[in-house]
Formats: sequence, C-alpha cells, structure tokens
Amino acid sequence: MAYEWKFNPRPYSDDEAKDLLKDVVSAETTDWHYNTHHKGYVTFLNKIEQGLESADAGAANGNWSDFGELKRRFTWNHSGALLHDVYWDVMGGDGDASKGADVKAAIEKDFGSFDNWKADFKAATFAAKLSGWGILVYDALYSQRLINVLVDEHQYGAIWGGIPLISCDVFEHAYYHKDGPGRAKYIDNFLNNLHWGRINDRFQKYVK
Repeated sequence: MAYEWKFNPRPYSDDEAKDLLKDVVSAETTDWHYNTHHKGYVTFLNKIEQGLESADAGAANGNWSDFGELKRRFTWNHSGALLHDVYWDVMGGDGDASKGADVKAAIEKDFGSFDNWKADFKAATFAAKLSGWGILVYDALYSQRLINVLVDEHQYGAIWGGIPLISCDVFEHAYYHKDGPGRAKYIDNFLNNLHWGRINDRFQKYVK
C-alpha cells in the first residue's frame, strides 16, 4: 500500500494569515501559495508513491526510466513540502528573538552574536538563485552547530542531517506580487515577522 503524505495545517487560519503575514506577502499570496502551490507538492508526492508501486524497478538505468524519474521528482516534492511547512510555521510573529531564549542563545554561541547570524542569513538568502531558499539548519550529524545554508530550488545545497529551523522562500512567486524585484525588502520583512516562540519550540523538539 502506498504511503499517504499529509498536507499539514498552518498554525493560523487562512483568514488570520492575511493579517498576520501582511507585511511579508500579499493577502492573495498567503492563499494561493499555501492552498495551491504548497498543496501541490503534497499532491504529487502521493501520485509519485502510487506510481512507484507499479513502476518497474528492474528497468531502472542511468539514462531514463519511469522508476528513475519518479524517484528524482520525489526529492523535489518532498523538499518543497517540508520547507514550506517550516516557512509557514516560523512566520506570524513580531520578530522579537528574546521570545526564543534557547535558540537565540545557540545562535549567539555559534555565530558570535545575533547580529552576525542575521547578516549571514540575509546574505545567504539574498544570494540564492531566483528559485531557492535561505535556511537556518542544525547540523545534527557532523558539526552539531547551527549553520545558514543557501539552497537552490528545493534541494541543491541541502546538507545531510541538517534540521531546518527557519526557512525563507525566495522563489519569485513568494514575494513578487507584493514587492516586485525587491528581494532584500522581502527578506527584511520576513525576519521582522518571525515567530521566535515557535522557532524555539522547533529547536527544543529537534535539537535539545
């Protein structure tokens, strides 16, 4: 039986999102980005699971096969769904990092200061391709520290064992409806809208 992936709810309703996120993205974007775009990754994960049940694994090769293409698109859709879950979860706050005492202390330890982390995160996020992400991850399997990583598309640049604590979507569809080409403004607004209480909860659950 094929595994069924779930489309996870946001920590606020669709109507609440339009107000909570208004400084970051347009009201229309809060709707279609979540209910159409994000949901699409989950929909296709389930289609891929169903396709793999009948795909001929014995025909897999390094050029082309149904099995290989399904596996290839699995990582794209899985990463897209997961990073969007984190993206929505960490937004909707007032940007006050003192409300996330544990994760803020870890950031200061690993980056020297909160301002150092913020500058590095902004630069990494701004430097991603027109379709990419800036992500704060905990490097669980190697250095056991917090690292900002630049990810192109959903998976190129991801690190094995990296647990995403903050993810900023910089695909153009995330911000063009409100800010046009103003990616830097969007990133600043994103940081100012972070919900450090929920970020701290993620840190306590997956890191501590």
